[in-house]
Amino acid sequence: MKYVIVLGDGMADRPVAELGGKTPLEYAKTPNMDMLAAAGEIGMVHTIPDGMSPGSDTANLSVLGYDPKVYYSGRSPLEALSIGVDMKPTDVSLRCNIVTVSEEEEDYADKKIIDHSAGEIPTADAAVLLEAVKKELESDLYKFYVGTSYRHLLIWDHGELVELTPPHDVLGQTIGQYLPQDQALREMMEKSYQILVNHPINAERRKKGLHPANSCWFWGAGTRPALSSFEEKTGLRGAMVSAVDLLKGIAVGASMKNIYVEGANGGLHTNYAGKAQAAVDALVKEGCDFVYVHVEAPDEMGHQGSVEKKVQAIQFLDEKVVGPIKSGLEQAGEEFCMLVMPDHPTPISLRTHTGDEVPYLLYQSSCVQDNKWRYNEREAAQSGHRVAKGCEMIDYLIGKNS
Repeated sequence: MKYVIVLGDGMADRPVAELGGKTPLEYAKTPNMDMLAAAGEIGMVHTIPDGMSPGSDTANLSVLGYDPKVYYSGRSPLEALSIGVDMKPTDVSLRCNIVTVSEEEEDYADKKIIDHSAGEIPTADAAVLLEAVKKELESDLYKFYVGTSYRHLLIWDHGELVELTPPHDVLGQTIGQYLPQDQALREMMEKSYQILVNHPINAERRKKGLHPANSCWFWGAGTRPALSSFEEKTGLRGAMVSAVDLLKGIAVGASMKNIYVEGANGGLHTNYAGKAQAAVDALVKEGCDFVYVHVEAPDEMGHQGSVEKKVQAIQFLDEKVVGPIKSGLEQAGEEFCMLVMPDHPTPISLRTHTGDEVPYLLYQSSCVQDNKWRYNEREAAQSGHRVAKGCEMIDYLIGKNS
């Protein structure tokens, strides 16, 4: 038996007036997921433990079977694993987003966050900008590391676990009250704006009508993580297919194989087909028992507040990931269990994450059912199936074969 999780990051939502009171998942044309739902099981699962922040870090750990209450040590340290930074026990890692802030205000504290991703800036451009920041701000205490797109890393030697606000939680808001209380971090953020605002790359971005990547924003502080082996936990040889450093870092920590897919970038026009083929190849040709296919696009479109693009991201996931993986495994003659779900909601109305329950879809090729439902939040809630803890979902997936 082969096992697949297709994770549509932030795919769950709330009813949207523009969609006639439907959610993007309910409105989107998803024939493959609906077919699997009718032949399988749908329900709701609570991926975020009570009292914990609703993020892709805690939620994806949960879906992979790692109780965040036990294993979570911060978001950024997981990304450090992906980048290859060997953190010391005394290090504190922080996410360093390159963001877009408004430029008309004189005082940095009066500015607003326009875009938490600086228009999903390409990694090559972001690396040049971060190099300019490193040249001016790096020291023995603070080291910068390039990640992917807008997502980068700051390592603070003998640092503190300071409370910091994710930039996607304050989109459109004045940033003063959300700036770090730590004076050194705050000063570095202010200086990063001075370094980046007139950088040639940003001058070119403005000419093209793109958001300038004009400031660093620190958040997600944490210490070195200690995950147990996924294979030891489950007995399955696992692989990760993701464009996002956070998920790659979780895979490194869990001793799973990371599969690189050319053109996978975490955006709306990522290489969906390449991800699907990589998953099938890992299961059919490369000896893996389990593959986790993570698709970031629905979450990014939720943060952007784009109804049209979030619907499109969900349809791409259905057409170019779920369908081809099912077909590829069937053509190879493999029996398989597939779990499709979000990690958390990213409601368009809020443009940030919530800790609400999310809908899951569980299909087993050797035990096809005959139901009438489709895969969406409303029908999943009506199904009566509920999993109380997200970290139990992996056992539920594996156990459906027993």
